[in-house]
Amino acid sequence: MAASILIADDDAVARRLVENMVQKCGYETIVVESGDAALAVLTAPDASAIDAVVLDLVMPGLDGMGVLSKIREAGLNVPVIVQTAHGGIDNVISAMRAGAADFVVKPVGLERLQVSLRNALNASALKGELQRIRHSREGRLSFADIITRAEAMAPVMRAAQKAASSSIPVLIEGESGVGKEMFARAIHGSSERKAKPFVAVNCGAIPDNLVESILFGHEKGAFTGATERHAGKFVEAHGGTLFLDEVSELPLAAQVKLLRALQEGAVEAVGGRKPVKVDVRIISATNRKLLDRVKQGHFREDLFYRLHVLPLTIPSLRARREDIPHLLRHFLARFAAEENRAITGISGEAVAHLAELDWPGNIRQLENAVYRAVVMSEGDQLGLEDFPLLASHPHSATDIPTAPLMIEPIGAPALVSGNEIPIAPLPSSGSLALLTPTGDVRPLEEMENEIIRFAISHYRGQMSEVARRLKIGRSTLYRKLDEAGVHGHGGKSGEETH
Repeated sequence: MAASILIADDDAVARRLVENMVQKCGYETIVVESGDAALAVLTAPDASAIDAVVLDLVMPGLDGMGVLSKIREAGLNVPVIVQTAHGGIDNVISAMRAGAADFVVKPVGLERLQVSLRNALNASALKGELQRIRHSREGRLSFADIITRAEAMAPVMRAAQKAASSSIPVLIEGESGVGKEMFARAIHGSSERKAKPFVAVNCGAIPDNLVESILFGHEKGAFTGATERHAGKFVEAHGGTLFLDEVSELPLAAQVKLLRALQEGAVEAVGGRKPVKVDVRIISATNRKLLDRVKQGHFREDLFYRLHVLPLTIPSLRARREDIPHLLRHFLARFAAEENRAITGISGEAVAHLAELDWPGNIRQLENAVYRAVVMSEGDQLGLEDFPLLASHPHSATDIPTAPLMIEPIGAPALVSGNEIPIAPLPSSGSLALLTPTGDVRPLEEMENEIIRFAISHYRGQMSEVARRLKIGRSTLYRKLDEAGVHGHGGKSGEETH
């Protein structure tokens, strides 16, 4: 879905000319005949999102300056390009002070309008990205910070917004990279608890023997190495929200204690003598079907029903392809600014191609692809040639490597790259030898270690994917690596988030 441009002009001929030019630039148009109609479109609760406005200054009724004033009063961030037949300096100054992004004189040419729209959209995207990063760091992320226009996302957004008005437990399901944590932060940032802490815990990245200590805390001397008292994540999140990412990876022993904490509203630290009351809103997330984990006996049924009060399933990126152009524009604006690159846009051919791919890594993979393209590009516009790993798969993305290209989202730890894994990759993916050179059956542990080495190499160090494909928890995977005598395998801090 291309960017939507609202055109407001009382002159039918001028309105038609601008509409044709905007459509030639590759944008969708919405045309109105007055300032009042423009304001109605911008402020309607169920209206389509508008990316920019081309606004005539001189109109009967509510004129352009009046519309700019109303937009500012309503707190709308849409960029506005004003146009008039009277190009006096006073008009320019007044329009810019009123919040206009640019100023053009009638009759505007195609190239001038194209440059103005492109600059306005890029500046708006960059502003939105900076605001999103700031809100995330301050715990004030809202649903307005989530980039989506897809119909498939509408019911999810509505349900999440309703959930934000209460303390109901929410379970967010969805593939890796679809933005589960962003939704959790938006629910918190839109709730009455937004002034309180948002504490995120990746349950799959905690060693089994430390889960209870990290979640519920421990007293000094409670176990070997406990040299000081630790409050625990529940206490840290008191009054706010505790986000349990990859909750399906919790060991059964910790699930029992978590269930009790949710039932009683209190936690008992390891080595503690009495429980501590906590007021915590629980939002959990998983990239698996938690009900399947219950049926397999890996997750307690009673805890499942405690967490599964309001389930949200976030669609994959391939189910919401109309979001891809908007995500591309925002990612490009941010990375071009971060890397100090004067890249103005992405070619229509590249956008069309990228929108057809399946993106198994979802938004995270798309973000990484744009970052790599910005860093490696030698021109002022990204083309298909700037996405080499994708351009070689014109029809399907099923074979596209899901390894990280450059970065993780802002605020997330870096992924483990293949060359950081101190395990030699296997030379081929042929067969697994079952016998030793002397004809004896190889030890099971030795074959298991070889399978793990191959899986890490095959999935380029993406430890979550390795664990998922081997059908074991990530904590189990790390334990097996430690038992095999492999040290420095990236650890939990090098793992990706979902």
